[in-house]
Amino acid sequence: MKDFSLSKKQEKKIIQAIQLAEQNTSGEIRVHIDAEPNGNHLDIAAEVFMALKMDQTRDRNGVLFHVSPKDHNFTVIGDIGITAVVPDDFWEEIKEAVIKKFKKENYVKGLIKGIEMAGTALQKYFPYKDDDKNELPDEISWG
Repeated sequence: MKDFSLSKKQEKKIIQAIQLAEQNTSGEIRVHIDAEPNGNHLDIAAEVFMALKMDQTRDRNGVLFHVSPKDHNFTVIGDIGITAVVPDDFWEEIKEAVIKKFKKENYVKGLIKGIEMAGTALQKYFPYKDDDKNELPDEISWG
């Protein structure tokens, strides 16, 4: 990940992918990009997850895409509501698809592909309900 900056147009495409993915599920998807290298990526992703209050959704079904460009790292984690119902290797397929695009420097396409896959999977386990509301912002967060 040589240069990971996003234009406003690219950010808008990612946000639109999140909004589209969330239309058919009560799940919540966020993307966070860390500008600086930062050690244990799983621990950092978990800290970001909590800082973004992703653990406070009604069904505990938030998904975080955590990108650390300078470390060449991508981590995807879900809240306990998701972890309780999905197979153990649930995130691996999504992670592999995203990283495959990242290796070709298709960062936006990689994130969008992962978001689409997460949305489809979330729909299976957490289908949209009439009383659902968007519990978390769709915007990309930066650290």
